[in-house]
Amino acid sequence: MLPEDRDPAYLWDMLQAAKEVDSMLYEYDLAAFLADRVMLRAVERSIEIIGEAAGCVSVTYQDAHPEIPWREIIGQRNILAHEYGQINHELLYKTASEDILTLITCIEELLPPLDDD
Repeated sequence: MLPEDRDPAYLWDMLQAAKEVDSMLYEYDLAAFLADRVMLRAVERSIEIIGEAAGCVSVTYQDAHPEIPWREIIGQRNILAHEYGQINHELLYKTASEDILTLITCIEELLPPLDDD
């Protein structure tokens, strides 16, 4: 199987994790987010998963879809995974509460509809 053949699966992983972030933060403002360590860690992990999956998407596919900020997504994953002591949680909240919705829309436009069968 060519790496490009796996791209839809990685996009699906990104979409599922993004939707989880969106649903987790449903009624959280910044103050509530910063005060809830369990929520904070759950969002960190979901965004890390998005970045990990994005890093597995083929470069050919990434180049064909510049509407998705691949480099930034992957970079954020690297910070969460390796520089966790330097995480700006206010910026993480902005990403989770604002940028995730744009990502969801972009990915949904790229993925073919699922069959109901």
